[in-house]
Amino acid sequence: MKLKAKLSLGLWFLFLVSSLLGGLGLYFLRDLAQDSQDILRANYESLSYVEQMTSFIDGREDRLRVTDMQEFETALRKQEQNVTEVGERNLTHQLRMGYSQWQRDTSQFFPLKSLREPLHRISELNRQAIFRKSQTARQTADTALLLLSCIATFCLLVTFSFAINFPSFIANPIRELTGKIKEVAARNYATRLGFRSDDEFGELAAAFNTMAQKLDQWENSNLAKIQFEKRRVETVIASMPEAIIGLDEKRTILFVNPLGLSLLGMKASDLVGKYAPDVAVRNDLLRTLLQGDRDELKIVTEGQEGYFSRETQPVKNGDTQIGEVIVLRNVTRFHDLDQAKTNFIATVSHELKTPISAIKMSLQLLTDKRVGDLNDDQQQLVSSIQSDAQRLLRITGELLELSQVETGNIQLQIAPVSAETILSLAQESVRSTADQRHVQLAVEVPTTSLSVLADPEKTAWVLVNFLTNAIRYSPEQGTVQIVIRKVDQWAEFSVRDQGRGIEASYLNKIFERYFQIPNGQGKTGTGLGLAIAKDFIEAQGGNIWAQSEGLGYGSLFAFRLPLHT
Repeated sequence: MKLKAKLSLGLWFLFLVSSLLGGLGLYFLRDLAQDSQDILRANYESLSYVEQMTSFIDGREDRLRVTDMQEFETALRKQEQNVTEVGERNLTHQLRMGYSQWQRDTSQFFPLKSLREPLHRISELNRQAIFRKSQTARQTADTALLLLSCIATFCLLVTFSFAINFPSFIANPIRELTGKIKEVAARNYATRLGFRSDDEFGELAAAFNTMAQKLDQWENSNLAKIQFEKRRVETVIASMPEAIIGLDEKRTILFVNPLGLSLLGMKASDLVGKYAPDVAVRNDLLRTLLQGDRDELKIVTEGQEGYFSRETQPVKNGDTQIGEVIVLRNVTRFHDLDQAKTNFIATVSHELKTPISAIKMSLQLLTDKRVGDLNDDQQQLVSSIQSDAQRLLRITGELLELSQVETGNIQLQIAPVSAETILSLAQESVRSTADQRHVQLAVEVPTTSLSVLADPEKTAWVLVNFLTNAIRYSPEQGTVQIVIRKVDQWAEFSVRDQGRGIEASYLNKIFERYFQIPNGQGKTGTGLGLAIAKDFIEAQGGNIWAQSEGLGYGSLFAFRLPLHT
């Protein structure tokens, strides 16, 4: 029988027993009420009428008064209408006959015995009826009490047994199932549920045992394969050209390949299974790797310098991180190539500045009236060559600045300087460009002069870079706003243009080297200007950023430098 059917059967049984108790109680109460009503309505009323009539004739031998006779007549009529017992009607009729004869008798003396005798017999008959009905009511009450007590005792025993056994009937299989599930979670696939029944618990036990059997078969059939795959993965990790360190979610070291052991200078037995922060206390390289504050590391192994890039790859199971893998990639060759590239750029840029400057000088002489007049076509060619020469000079200047940044040879002359001085240097450099494009420079400076600790030349170069870009991307007759203000212990320089703006996805890349906004207008540079500006400002202890509300709303470029106090 199903569990649902058992529960339904038990509840229906309780419902029927409750209904039976209620029905029997109502039945016996109705009988008792009927018996009591019969006694009150018939017998006690007859006794009352008999007492009234008896009180009128007791102690009298003569005739009754007229008023007494009327009251006697009234009581007699009520008695005639309240005949309920066997023989009571004949006695009432005899009483009526005697009373009628008494009314017709004109003698002084009438034998009242003919009235007293039927009255006495009627009274005795009703008393016996009251006693008999009382006995019947008592028997009914006793029978009801006995029957209801038996049924109530039976229901109490059944309910008590149900209350004792039913919770265990439900809880014991669930408790056993919970314990077996925990064993399966602990990879004990040989466990089985022992209870057998034809209800839902039996079906659940059968399904659980089938599941455990399948898991046991899978475990046994795949264990060798899993071990083989594990050895293969370990072999692949050991043969990787990068140093690899694996950690679990508690930062316990799971594995380190041979190259990683070589870089750390430790044995596998001293690392695997150990808590990484504890090992890092006595190993500087591991401590640096766990801190993760540097992505490129210089490591000396066997007397040779090497450069390694650090990458951390989280290992996840769904959305839960269960560990991480630290990879050290040898980038020494690329580092050497980058150094060679930097030296080459510095050399070439420096060598190019001289011929470019000579070209500019020659172009300036060509435009001089004293050398000779140029026709319109020649003037246009000279202007084009001047523009290209200026562009080449700007590019070589940026490349030279980049070479300084990459080699770490940024030569800063940091000293107290007023913000207005830096602004003046920048304005003078871009004034002619702004006039050519008819762009107005709107300046807003504080009433009190601000003094900053900075290299005025490098800082002015950054501000010139901001202004050049702002003028280039602003429409003709537009306005470029320059604001200098004090923010806490910083002096903030900002340049806002009315250009096309920058998409939000490019704001975090705008200061990367060689990055240029796709589909941007006026791609005349190398994409190095903002990257160099960032390095210059951060080298002076400041910070730099860009803001834009989107395309069509212009852009804002700003930097902050510490105030001189």
